[in-house]
Amino acid sequence: MDAFLNESFPVSIAFGALGGPERRTEIVPLATGYETRNARWADSRRRYDAATGVRSLEDLRTVLALFEKARGRLYGFRLRDPFDHASSMAGNPPHAVDQSIGEGDGSTVRFTLTKTYGSGELAYHRAIRLPVASSVQVAVAGAEQTAGIDFEVDASMGDIVFSAAPPGGSAITAGFLFDVPVRFDTDRLDLSLTHFEAGDIPSIPLVEIRI
Repeated sequence: MDAFLNESFPVSIAFGALGGPERRTEIVPLATGYETRNARWADSRRRYDAATGVRSLEDLRTVLALFEKARGRLYGFRLRDPFDHASSMAGNPPHAVDQSIGEGDGSTVRFTLTKTYGSGELAYHRAIRLPVASSVQVAVAGAEQTAGIDFEVDASMGDIVFSAAPPGGSAITAGFLFDVPVRFDTDRLDLSLTHFEAGDIPSIPLVEIRI
């Protein structure tokens, strides 16, 4: 991963952050009064403001240290999305059958972790690039597999790699926690002790990146 720090934005601050997914839709009004809509992005992109998670001066100093290490907008890092960081839509602890990630064909050993939103033809399948490796659970045809023996997690790609190819027709499922790759969306932090003591914390914008 070029220009990426494999470390996390402080979870305690992240869980107070404001933000969520963004999409880009082009809308063209027609003379008939109807409109046409076109999705400019195939995938959503998440934006956050971490300022709402800062609770103390020490929190602010921790963010400042990461900002300097990341060289502002230059390097990315991991963020635990407070609203969406688990394979279960309800946010429950991961279970090996939470998400379908493929079907065995007797020869494929690598499967990409994904999270599916909705169902049917319009369901959105989101590739998970930053799984928490220690949290990943996998099942083949409902039978839970053993990490380190039956499969490994390629954390650099968000893939599951089996030691032996699952048999043809077998359902491959997984449960996991995951982070979002982000960067600071500014090269400047305006900090003021006076403002902090008055409860006026400056904006700390973060934006999702592709890795």
